[in-house]
Amino acid sequence: MAGGLSVSAGSGTQFEAKITPIVIISCIMAATGGLMFGYDVGVSGGVTSMDDFLEKFFPKVALRKKQPGLDSNYCKYDNQGLQLFTSSLYLAGLTATFFASYTTRRLGRRLTMLIAGVFFIIGVIFNGAAQNLAMLIVGRILLGCGVGFANQAVPVFLSEIAPTRIRGGLNILFQLNVTIGILFANLVNYGTSKIHPWGWRLSLGLAGIPALLLTIGSLLVVDTPNSLIERGHLDEGKAVLKRIRGTHNVELEFNEILEASRIAQQVKHPFRNLLRRRNRPQLIIAILLQIFQQLTGINAIMFYAPVLFNTLGFKSDASLYSAVITGAVNVLSTVVSIYCVDRVGRRALLLEAGVQMFLSQVIIAVTLGIKVTDHSDNLSHGYAILVVVMVCTFVSSFAWSWGPLGWLIPSETFPLEVRSAGQSITVCVNLLFTFVIAQAFLSMLCHLKYAIFIFFSAWVVVMSLFVLFFLPETKNVPIEEMTDRVWKNHWFWKRYMDDDEEDEENNDHHHDTKKKDNTSNGAAKDMQRPWSCFFNRNID
Repeated sequence: MAGGLSVSAGSGTQFEAKITPIVIISCIMAATGGLMFGYDVGVSGGVTSMDDFLEKFFPKVALRKKQPGLDSNYCKYDNQGLQLFTSSLYLAGLTATFFASYTTRRLGRRLTMLIAGVFFIIGVIFNGAAQNLAMLIVGRILLGCGVGFANQAVPVFLSEIAPTRIRGGLNILFQLNVTIGILFANLVNYGTSKIHPWGWRLSLGLAGIPALLLTIGSLLVVDTPNSLIERGHLDEGKAVLKRIRGTHNVELEFNEILEASRIAQQVKHPFRNLLRRRNRPQLIIAILLQIFQQLTGINAIMFYAPVLFNTLGFKSDASLYSAVITGAVNVLSTVVSIYCVDRVGRRALLLEAGVQMFLSQVIIAVTLGIKVTDHSDNLSHGYAILVVVMVCTFVSSFAWSWGPLGWLIPSETFPLEVRSAGQSITVCVNLLFTFVIAQAFLSMLCHLKYAIFIFFSAWVVVMSLFVLFFLPETKNVPIEEMTDRVWKNHWFWKRYMDDDEEDEENNDHHHDTKKKDNTSNGAAKDMQRPWSCFFNRNID
């Protein structure tokens, strides 16, 4: 493999790092967590458009499909139970991520990925063998637990194990696997829709393939040096660092990780530490990126692409075929992101995509507003092609911007002492808003009709302005140097970096020792201290 030096550290020295086979293989195997996540996202939309599945679990929706004049064309699938089938996975993942934060920090990134794989396998068995709606939902909840653990551990694993100069590209392997999983699901749905009456079982059961890949992969990969050192395995951490960097000259990087680990060990309450002034920029950006990622409208497209195209008057086969097209565009565009992210930077990709997503959604809204009535059965051939092209245009722009970067940026910006907690909040917010969109989309489609795309395009404008003014560039910055080289130099966020680190640590120590003070004066001070601390920390 090609070798080279990593980007210089803050002191002006360089971390020597070759692009070793073990790094590439480990990243590919770890990123199969994204494959499972993507398959779960993609399979639900196709399965919920299959008549056999609807007749078994949602007979009212199946009846509504057979009587096209009964409801508005936009309201065919408006059913809370049907939406719960999709969204329950994300609600479970939201809860699981808090447990995953503990395992990621205490047990390591590798073991957390193994736990995710086990959850996935059990969930697949429940879904494939489902005899009633309860069994179906339990399977989705177990899959959601797997998503919570995988999305917690995999992006952090990828950011920590990759050399700085290709960190963005390797991290995006996770998102690339998400898109491959979606495409794989769409292709499977296209084939199984013709198998009656158990084609949907095959669709849900084939999720076992990526589940097994993740489980086996997590048994074979090495844990990250950051994780090993953080948990006190210094010799093993140094040995792994030498292996993945392809050189014995790792003292500079090892010492920097060791120092970050020393600071991390002093942090007894990582979630509370996230609220400290110096960590607020990373936390605010991580939260907003996840909210904005969902408000692009991408999950509305990817969850329900077959349903959406059916709603627009496409025949069943044509709708699944169109979903396969969007899935392929998704994969190819993510490859573009892998190539560009460490060359043109994060901000440029996000800003360009904002323009592309806004224009494509407005064109879709105008086309549907003019050409699709409440009870129309078909969209004319030319306009149908236009809608598919615009959906693909939208998907491509998302796939090289908000899709991968929504996971990459938070995973590389949090300092080590709060990295697992920060990633937990990132995953939690992402899954919370994924759940909200999944649960609300079909109802929104029913009531807003074509204006749903106007709703999402308005949010695209808001998020693009946020990127323009408030998101710093993190391209080619070593992961442990973010504070000095990014946050302290940003026009807005630098005001949060003026706290003295020693004072912060002393305050944390005082906070813990105050709990042991049983005197009345001590109790009184404990009651006052959080408020005084809060206001003092907000004074610039």
